[in-house]
Parts: sequence; C-alpha cells; structure tokens
Amino acid sequence: MFKVSLVLATITLTMSLLTILQDSASAQTKFKDDVEFLKKYVTVIVLKDKDSSGLVAVVPEYQGRIMTSSAEGSEGISFGWINKELISSKQIQPHINVYGGEDRFWMGPEGGQFGIFFPPGVPFDFDHWQTPSVIDTEPYETVSQSETEASFRKIAKVKNWSGTEFDVLIERTVSIIPKEQTAGLLGAKLPSDIKYVAFQSVNKITNIGKEDWQKEKGTLSIWILGMFNPSPETTIVIPFLPGPENVLGPKVNDAYFGKVPPDRLKVLDNVLFFKGDGNYRSKIGISPKRALSVAGSYDAKNKILTVVQYNKPTELKPYVNSMWEMQKDPYGGDVINSYNDGPVGPGKKPLGPFYELETSSPAAELKKNESIEHIHRTFHFVGSEESLNYLAKEILGVELEEIKKAFN
Repeated sequence: MFKVSLVLATITLTMSLLTILQDSASAQTKFKDDVEFLKKYVTVIVLKDKDSSGLVAVVPEYQGRIMTSSAEGSEGISFGWINKELISSKQIQPHINVYGGEDRFWMGPEGGQFGIFFPPGVPFDFDHWQTPSVIDTEPYETVSQSETEASFRKIAKVKNWSGTEFDVLIERTVSIIPKEQTAGLLGAKLPSDIKYVAFQSVNKITNIGKEDWQKEKGTLSIWILGMFNPSPETTIVIPFLPGPENVLGPKVNDAYFGKVPPDRLKVLDNVLFFKGDGNYRSKIGISPKRALSVAGSYDAKNKILTVVQYNKPTELKPYVNSMWEMQKDPYGGDVINSYNDGPVGPGKKPLGPFYELETSSPAAELKKNESIEHIHRTFHFVGSEESLNYLAKEILGVELEEIKKAFN
C-alpha cells in the first residue's frame, strides 16, 4: 500500500510540475514591463501606431531586432518572447545567443556545403554549429528613426562551409503598418472591436565584394524569424497549395530534428496544424511549390491571433537548403518554417521555451553591387472570438473551432 501511495504521489507531483511549467511558458507580461526591463541593458526604440494603440519595441544592439509589441498600448500583452535570463546575465554564450524577439534578421543557409553556421570542413553537429556574430551579437548602426519607423545598416563579411567569402551590406527598416494598408494587405476588414498591432521589416542585402555570388560556390538568403510566447493551447496554422505530390512535392518537410509525431502535426489537403506549446523540439518547412504568402497561429488560452506575411515572388525561385548534411539539392530549401522549442536532449532544458514563425527570401545569386529585398510582416489581433474567427477565415482559410480541435 505504501508503494502504491508513493507512486501515486510521484505521479501527482510530476503532473503538478508539468502544469506549473506550462503555465510559466504561457505567462503573459505587459509591454511596458518588458520595455523597462530591456532599457536596463540596451537601447530601445519604441514605435507608435497613429491609428491604434499599437506599440513596437526595437533594439539596435540586437541587429535592429523587433523585440516585442502590443496591441493595447503600454498596458497591453507583450507578444514577443524575450530571454530575460540571458540578457540580464550580460554573458556571451557559445553557439548562439537566444535573446528573443519577434522579428530578427538572419541569413541562410544554415547547414550543408554552403552553410554559413559551420566553419569550413567541420562535421554538421551541434558542437561545431556557430551562429555568425553579425546576426547574433554585433550591433547595427541606426541610420534614421521617427515615431513610426527606424532604419539600420551593417557591413559584414561571412564565410560558408566550402570556404566562399561574402562581403555584404545589410540594410533593414522596421515600421508600423497603417490601418488602411493593413486591411489591404490582408484582404480583410478589421472588425470594430478588434485591437491590433501591425508592423514590418524591409530587409536588403547587397553584394559589395569584388566577385559575383554564384550558385556553384554558394549564395546567401535573407531569413527572418519571429519568436513568440507559447501556451498549452497555441496552434500554428500554415495554409498551403493543394495538389498531388508527384507534381508539387511533399506537403511539409518535418525532417529537420526528426519526424514530428502525429499528435503534434496534423496535415490536411490545404492546411496544416502544428503545436506551439514550447514542450517538444521540432521544426517544419513549406517548399516554394507549396507555400502561400501567409502563416499564423492562434493562442486559444489568451485569445491572440497572429499572422505573418511576406513578399512571395510571383515566379518560382530557388531557395537555400539549411539541412545539417551534405546536400544533394542545396537549392531545394523551404520558404516558410515554423519551430516549436523544447528540451534539446534528455535531461536538458529548452532554449526558451518559445515557438517561431519564419520566412525566407530566394537564394541571392547577386552580381557585384546587386541587391535582394525581403519584406516580413507581423500582425497581432485580440478581441471577441467572433471577430477573430472572421479574420482567421478570411486570412488563413480556417475557423477557430477547427484550429482549437486540431489536437483535441
């Protein structure tokens, strides 16, 4: 009887700890509190929406990164995930400094023979993986700023696994998206009871070196990643182009960190659902033949609808491949990615936890002084479920009930 009681007590304690961890992962802070915290360690530029209560916090020291935002002024929920433990430690970490932020500038590819996250010739494993400092720890110069916009620049040199060097000018402008433009971009009217914040980053890289960037030696791409607060009831929603796999290829690539279990990834004919709870490390991608111009998520616990949009090319383009392997097709990469954080191994902590929505530009096969531009937009909506349901249907093509029932 004692052993049975001990086992039951252990199970109860384990479930209680899991509940605490999940509640902690989904805990929401106020925008003003996150801004006050950041100001203790870095410069913070706060952009304001003239048409709404939207606010956006940007940090030049973190590559002009949009750290967080609010749809309801300074007292509103802070949407971006922020790694307060790392920032307050003032320590530089090996491999990567996961500061957080809901729109950060990166460049690809990550792995493979043309990857820029591995020094030349090393194995493709975590011990040798290193985020280039220019997209990790180096500050960017603030070129200009106003109440609704801020611009940044950086001159950098990066080298890929094959030894090819790139001299690149990085230019980045982050700005509030006005209300009339928001409705037009999304193709949906904004209900009167909806509170929202809408912003974008316009990202540009220019080949300022002496040689053209050629596919045979490797190219770069613009890669924008948004890190958001997870919750036990957050579901990532990615619509895609339906059609046979022998014409369009697989509906989803879920082989990044091992195949995603079916209780965490549900793939239908034209949309997929992916858990964003921060409890299981996994990643998925959508190819150029399948990708549409939007992705999103719905946090049913906090009633937050998030939409990400990008400037999808009208023609089919090659995309860099970030898989950690010698690649048969280094330009068969994905356009849209989503990452759900979790422990990186048995007995280890997650990086966050957080979840990510990511978009990439095509491979930048640039001649000298040529440029490529990638626009990444983020929209957060809070309000009645009726209004959020209307927006989900119009923008993502699914109803909230379908999203909420995906894993129930």
